[in-house]
Amino acid sequence: MSIVPPGAAGSSSAPAESGVGPLLRGWREQRRVSQLELALRAGSSARHISFVETGRSRPSEEMVLRLAEHLDVPVRERNALLLTAGYAPHYPETPLDDPSMGALREGVERLIQGYEPYPALVVDATYDVLAANRGIAMLLEGVPEHLLVPPLNAMRLTLHPEGLAPRIRNLRAWRDHLLAQMDRQIALRRSKPLRALYEEVAAYPVPDADAEPAGDEEPLGAVPPFALPMRIEHEGRVLSFISSIATFNTPMDVTVAELAVETFLPADPATVKYLHSLAS
Repeated sequence: MSIVPPGAAGSSSAPAESGVGPLLRGWREQRRVSQLELALRAGSSARHISFVETGRSRPSEEMVLRLAEHLDVPVRERNALLLTAGYAPHYPETPLDDPSMGALREGVERLIQGYEPYPALVVDATYDVLAANRGIAMLLEGVPEHLLVPPLNAMRLTLHPEGLAPRIRNLRAWRDHLLAQMDRQIALRRSKPLRALYEEVAAYPVPDADAEPAGDEEPLGAVPPFALPMRIEHEGRVLSFISSIATFNTPMDVTVAELAVETFLPADPATVKYLHSLAS
């Protein structure tokens, strides 16, 4: 999309089809927020919001940021809105290996290492793995080398027919969960690389039925899952994990905003016992 500044305030020209106004309108409609509701949140008027969206009024830099905040627009997309409105980006995008990120790197690495023996990893906005602990390395045992060439991608490793997919007992259910998660992220971030990754992994072959259909009864004595587990084979055992994803609160940097720490909590006592036996 080309960057075209919106029309000047008070202009009587026809509604613009490019510029920041239509982009803001798209985010508002995606969030299912009315012009009046957005105006009340942002301390403005529905009339002014309407003028901004149609290009009749050029919003200030402060107004763009305020509307983006109340629409929960991702940090990277807030910069895009500012550029389209004719302003400089507000949020930096600092490489993770920059010296200023040293405390962040150390903190995240200590976090996932402290989670051992349970698996944990850190991914970016396109699910490339930036850090992983020994629990993840254990799950990746036996994966072909060509899938382990950096940058590792969590979605590709999980769903590729030569990756973890053949060992995931409830692959169809877990695949549906992952694709739905990616679909939500695409709607939120509107990322072409993420869309390309989605199309790639969605095209991977999938079995007609899971080894353990989602509707099967639990074995006698098993603990019923409290969330959808990933049930995966490892050295003749079936391990069960519940996934949890954590992100940073109120990030002020694009890189930090797109980091996610994913941890895998054992979903049954047998998995807990087995992982601790490996650690000892």
